[in-house]
Amino acid sequence: MTEKEVQLLGFEREEFSDWDGDWHYYSYEITNGLSFITAATNEIKEDGEWFVEIFNTLNPIRFYKFEEVQNLLNILEKHLIK
Repeated sequence: MTEKEVQLLGFEREEFSDWDGDWHYYSYEITNGLSFITAATNEIKEDGEWFVEIFNTLNPIRFYKFEEVQNLLNILEKHLIK
């Protein structure tokens, strides 16, 4: 997926600076304890393809397709009890 598609999904941009330079990634929180995160710009491969993964899991769970992430977020948001 592209960075633009990550933005269209409603992910929030998080910016950082360190000795390696300036970089950013995106995050999306469903509820406390269930969040999604993208790779950082300094981790994106030359093809420019982004991925989304469930944050803070023992083994990474990654999604590469916009439609899959969109469907997953829609299902989770629909069933969230507020």
